[in-house]
Amino acid sequence: MMTKVTRIFDLLQTDSLRYSSGRPVFSIKHKGVLIKVDFQTYRRNSYTLAHALMESGIMPGDRVATLIKNRPEWNFADMAISLIGAIQVPVYPTISEHHLRLIFQDADIAGLIVNDDLLWTGIKPLLSETPSLKIVIAVEPVPGLISMDQLLAKYGSFYPEKMVVDMAAGVAPDNLASIIYTSGTTGRPKGVMLSHSNMVSNFTALTGILGQQPASKAASILPLCHIYERILNYTYQNAGTTIGYIDGFDHLREDLAETKPEIFCAVPRIIEKLFDAIMARGRNLKGIRRLIFHRAITIGQQFEPGATFTLGYRLQLALARRLVFSKWHAALGGNLATIVSGGASLNPRIARIFWSAGFRIMEGYGLTETSPVVAVSNFLADGVRIGTVGPVLPGVEIQFAPDGEILVRGPNVMMGYYKRPELTAEVIDIHGWFHTGDIGHLLGNKFLQITDRKKEIFKTSGGKYIAPQVMENRFKESAFIEHIMVIGENRKHPAALIIPDFEYLKGWCRVKEIPFTTNSNMIHHARVVRRIGEEMYAINQHFGHHEQIKKWEFVPDRWSAETGELSPTLKLRRKFLHEKYYSLIEEMYKTT
Repeated sequence: MMTKVTRIFDLLQTDSLRYSSGRPVFSIKHKGVLIKVDFQTYRRNSYTLAHALMESGIMPGDRVATLIKNRPEWNFADMAISLIGAIQVPVYPTISEHHLRLIFQDADIAGLIVNDDLLWTGIKPLLSETPSLKIVIAVEPVPGLISMDQLLAKYGSFYPEKMVVDMAAGVAPDNLASIIYTSGTTGRPKGVMLSHSNMVSNFTALTGILGQQPASKAASILPLCHIYERILNYTYQNAGTTIGYIDGFDHLREDLAETKPEIFCAVPRIIEKLFDAIMARGRNLKGIRRLIFHRAITIGQQFEPGATFTLGYRLQLALARRLVFSKWHAALGGNLATIVSGGASLNPRIARIFWSAGFRIMEGYGLTETSPVVAVSNFLADGVRIGTVGPVLPGVEIQFAPDGEILVRGPNVMMGYYKRPELTAEVIDIHGWFHTGDIGHLLGNKFLQITDRKKEIFKTSGGKYIAPQVMENRFKESAFIEHIMVIGENRKHPAALIIPDFEYLKGWCRVKEIPFTTNSNMIHHARVVRRIGEEMYAINQHFGHHEQIKKWEFVPDRWSAETGELSPTLKLRRKFLHEKYYSLIEEMYKTT
């Protein structure tokens, strides 16, 4: 009989049968070599590293920061820290020095585990400002630092040993396990305190859903320091699914083709980029093959999961799957069946096309403060409705405030914000309801639909409310638009900053025999301006007169998390964008 998982490190239980078939827990291609980690190696390395941390002076309750890319060692560190009752503080490897300093100081970190020399170079100047630091460990060899491999070799002979086992026995499910600092553009980051039971309750419920459609291999592509990927990482382990780590999004299609996963989780922008790459290849087809491709896309846009279709549509869909969509499966490894989407709203058009192609898009919703999943689609017959984030997760309660704000209560709700009781009291009321700041409602008394962020809804100077996310998602249905930010708070009408999808635009220009020069030149080309203007006009008609975008400006820049315009989960950082384009915005409103 398996030991019940009540603490994160219970996933290392020796009586587990999850990986008894010899299937590896983790795999990664590192410097051209495929590395696989079996369960016994995972457990031994975690316990050995825990012993090394204790020998270095790390005590229960100490905060240990990790700046580690997606790789098996992230898990060794995670488990080692939690086994001895210490607290993991996962940090984005791409975080700015300013925010890193704030986190180190706020958390009073006692330990630091860093990925490599490149990251260490950026961190090293902060050490003189971190007097609480006891040890720095490098995952890859870094001159002057002790490496994880050296520690594993030094203390390997102690495994299995009683000291760590005894320490782990004293860790209670309601103990603090991790402090996750929420990203922001300015000000002091907030440290979300999550207990073992917060996260265990979430991944246990998710394991039940994954059990409806078991997967033997998953790909991990989002940063593990984000609670979204992290909780799926635990879910896969709890289900006995091998996790293949992929480093970044730059060659995602090629990496998926090589790793051949059955499932992975993503934010909508990643799914959109996959779709854009597929569409770009389709536009390069000629003659009858191009016609068949676009006919398949038209058929796909009519798909609805669980719907009853006419015989004619079923025949057309079968033909589209055989002639077109089968090639999509081959290009993504041949095994991919499920893509979990979260972090923002996914374009329903793209969701329908992927579903029609035979890929299940399972949308979900949550926040760091809710560990994170509040609602998610499932594999049951009535478990998905496109345009929603699925049913509420078992064990989680929701209700709606009078203004439509979603309130959440359950074992997944955080302990509070670290050292910020006043902020905690602002978001968790006396009845235990966490106020999410998101606006939504239930469809069919079952499916949760998110409409906007409460703080992002704004009023024009005429007193009319504008929900920018709803509008942005609709405009992004156009293949010509990669990013759009709707603005207009306290202005006489809404306006927008637009980044065209330049890859799509190149293909369109090629078909129209328009020479494509540079991004900066093309956003001023008369035919390009006119064509995207036609898209804007058509989509505007779906909104009330007061909501319609009256003025827009094209921007040739690339928006990314690295340059600050997007969050690590690729959502718009509105305040940053307002500041960056202040002059352009002011000029836009002068002319209207």
